[in-house]
Amino acid sequence: MKSMTEMQKEVDTFIGQFNTGYFSPLANLARLTEEVGELSREINHLYGEKKKKDIEDANTIKAELGDNLFVLLCIANSLDIDMTESFNETMDKYNKRDKNRYD
Repeated sequence: MKSMTEMQKEVDTFIGQFNTGYFSPLANLARLTEEVGELSREINHLYGEKKKKDIEDANTIKAELGDNLFVLLCIANSLDIDMTESFNETMDKYNKRDKNRYD
Protein backbone atom coordinates (compact mmCIF):
# COMPACT_ATOMS: atom_id res chain seq x y z
CA MET A 1 0.00 0.00 0.00
CA LYS A 2 1.16 3.48 -0.83
CA SER A 3 1.28 6.15 1.82
CA MET A 4 -0.39 9.49 1.22
CA THR A 5 3.07 11.02 0.79
CA GLU A 6 3.91 8.46 -1.88
CA MET A 7 0.61 9.16 -3.64
CA GLN A 8 1.28 12.89 -3.61
CA LYS A 9 4.76 12.30 -5.07
CA GLU A 10 3.36 9.99 -7.77
CA VAL A 11 0.79 12.60 -8.79
CA ASP A 12 3.51 15.25 -8.83
CA THR A 13 5.71 13.10 -11.07
CA PHE A 14 2.78 12.49 -13.43
CA ILE A 15 1.87 16.19 -13.63
CA GLY A 16 5.55 17.17 -13.91
CA GLN A 17 5.86 15.50 -17.31
CA PHE A 18 3.59 18.14 -18.85
CA ASN A 19 4.73 21.69 -19.63
CA THR A 20 1.49 23.17 -18.32
CA GLY A 21 1.95 21.68 -14.85
CA TYR A 22 -0.89 21.92 -12.38
CA PHE A 23 -4.10 23.67 -13.30
CA SER A 24 -4.99 26.66 -11.14
CA PRO A 25 -6.70 25.92 -7.81
CA LEU A 26 -9.96 27.30 -9.23
CA ALA A 27 -9.75 25.08 -12.33
CA ASN A 28 -8.99 22.08 -10.11
CA LEU A 29 -11.96 22.95 -7.92
CA ALA A 30 -14.13 22.86 -11.04
CA ARG A 31 -12.60 19.46 -11.90
CA LEU A 32 -13.30 18.22 -8.38
CA THR A 33 -16.89 19.40 -8.58
CA GLU A 34 -17.26 17.48 -11.84
CA GLU A 35 -15.76 14.35 -10.28
CA VAL A 36 -18.01 14.59 -7.22
CA GLY A 37 -20.96 14.80 -9.61
CA GLU A 38 -19.81 11.63 -11.36
CA LEU A 39 -19.46 9.89 -7.99
CA SER A 40 -22.95 11.07 -7.05
CA ARG A 41 -24.33 9.71 -10.28
CA GLU A 42 -22.79 6.27 -9.69
CA ILE A 43 -24.09 6.12 -6.12
CA ASN A 44 -27.52 7.20 -7.30
CA HIS A 45 -27.55 4.50 -9.98
CA LEU A 46 -26.58 1.81 -7.50
CA TYR A 47 -28.57 2.87 -4.43
CA GLY A 48 -31.16 5.34 -5.69
CA GLU A 49 -34.27 5.20 -7.76
CA LYS A 50 -32.63 6.41 -10.98
CA LYS A 51 -31.16 3.34 -12.63
CA LYS A 52 -28.53 3.51 -15.35
CA LYS A 53 -29.68 3.46 -18.98
CA ASP A 54 -28.62 0.49 -21.06
CA ILE A 55 -26.58 2.79 -23.33
CA GLU A 56 -24.57 4.34 -20.47
CA ASP A 57 -20.99 3.28 -19.81
CA ALA A 58 -20.31 1.12 -16.80
CA ASN A 59 -18.40 3.06 -14.16
CA THR A 60 -17.80 2.10 -10.58
CA ILE A 61 -17.90 3.98 -7.32
CA LYS A 62 -14.34 2.76 -6.74
CA ALA A 63 -13.15 4.36 -9.99
CA GLU A 64 -14.93 7.63 -9.22
CA LEU A 65 -13.45 7.76 -5.72
CA GLY A 66 -10.01 7.31 -7.29
CA ASP A 67 -10.67 10.19 -9.70
CA ASN A 68 -11.75 12.39 -6.77
CA LEU A 69 -8.61 11.50 -4.81
CA PHE A 70 -6.39 12.30 -7.79
CA VAL A 71 -7.87 15.78 -8.15
CA LEU A 72 -7.66 16.38 -4.38
CA LEU A 73 -3.98 15.46 -4.50
CA CYS A 74 -3.48 17.82 -7.43
CA ILE A 75 -5.03 20.64 -5.41
CA ALA A 76 -2.93 19.79 -2.36
CA ASN A 77 0.28 19.59 -4.37
CA SER A 78 -0.37 22.85 -6.20
CA LEU A 79 -0.90 24.59 -2.85
CA ASP A 80 2.03 22.79 -1.15
CA ILE A 81 -0.21 21.07 1.40
CA ASP A 82 0.90 17.81 3.02
CA MET A 83 -2.20 15.62 2.93
CA THR A 84 -0.94 13.32 5.68
CA GLU A 85 -0.67 16.31 7.99
CA SER A 86 -4.05 17.59 6.82
CA PHE A 87 -5.68 14.20 7.44
CA ASN A 88 -4.10 13.84 10.88
CA GLU A 89 -5.31 17.31 11.90
CA THR A 90 -8.81 16.49 10.65
CA MET A 91 -8.95 13.18 12.54
CA ASP A 92 -7.74 14.91 15.70
CA LYS A 93 -10.54 17.46 15.30
CA TYR A 94 -13.20 14.77 14.81
CA ASN A 95 -11.88 12.62 17.63
CA LYS A 96 -12.13 15.54 20.05
CA ARG A 97 -15.32 17.14 18.80
CA ASP A 98 -17.38 14.03 18.08
CA LYS A 99 -16.02 11.59 20.63
CA ASN A 100 -19.33 11.42 22.56
CA ARG A 101 -21.64 12.57 19.79
CA TYR A 102 -22.89 9.22 18.47
CA ASP A 103 -24.08 5.98 20.04
